Amino acid sequence: MITYEYFCESNNETVEVSHRMSESLKTWGEVCEKAGVPLNGTPAAAPVERLISGGLLFKGESSNKKSQLPMADPGCGRSNCCRH
Repeated sequence: MITYEYFCESNNETVEVSHRMSESLKTWGEVCEKAGVPLNGTPAAAPVERLISGGLLFKGESSNKKSQLPMADPGCGRSNCCRH
């Protein structure tokens, strides 16, 4: 599994979530459910943006044994963006 970071503009929060590459989380509610964290007042339907992350969690490994692989950051192409 890969570790992704999801950013919610509604609450300015970033949450780290591990899931399969084939999965795509679109809302704050999906991210919170997958990460096991509370909504903390943010609407579950609030959209999220997946950020670039570089962690892999191989099947059978515990969460404290993440294998970090270097990934190139191609950037988002926005000149005023500070999240990437």
